[in-house]
Amino acid sequence: MPQPVSAILLAAGRSQRMGRCKPLLPLGERSVIERCLESLHGSGLEEIVVVLGHAAEQITQALAGQPVTVTLVRNPDPDSDMAGSVRCGLGALDPAAQGVLVCLTDHPLVRPATVSRLLAFHRAHPGFISIPTCAGKKGHPTLFPRQILEELAQAPTLRHLVRRDPQRVRTLEVDDAGVVLDMDTPEDYRRALEIWAQQATLPPVP
Repeated sequence: MPQPVSAILLAAGRSQRMGRCKPLLPLGERSVIERCLESLHGSGLEEIVVVLGHAAEQITQALAGQPVTVTLVRNPDPDSDMAGSVRCGLGALDPAAQGVLVCLTDHPLVRPATVSRLLAFHRAHPGFISIPTCAGKKGHPTLFPRQILEELAQAPTLRHLVRRDPQRVRTLEVDDAGVVLDMDTPEDYRRALEIWAQQATLPPVP
């Protein structure tokens, strides 16, 4: 029986380089964070924990009534490293979850099919850290065995977990530029809007 996987979506940052709250920027008719949740939910994930910090009240209000059920937790130190938010998310996960997909609102164009492929890849390699790549470039989200992710109790960053032992890392090449499109600046956001508009005009996949 496949081990259950849950997701942690990180949305606690200050968005300093963007100059506006990234999770609440519009992308089509919905916000960036709603697009991220749609992608995760569309892949079949049932448990999604969203870690908030800066603009927590505004994001909470924006998610009220939206169709994807999530658990909201707050990082009391949102200016900490990303690992601090992951630790907060870990504490809220179902103990039965043995895999944890760590997701960033910086990557709102990741397709549900890509997340589904990553979940299937993890089922085939459950003891390994699974990282998607596009054109050979590593991206996000990253799927960790829970046992490895819990090493954050001693390790300072997620990067330390990935680099600690290269033998426990597997990569999955995907045809999805969303995994490497890091939406960090206004220019990045404009590019994301262009790509979103292009995708919206494509015919549905049969």
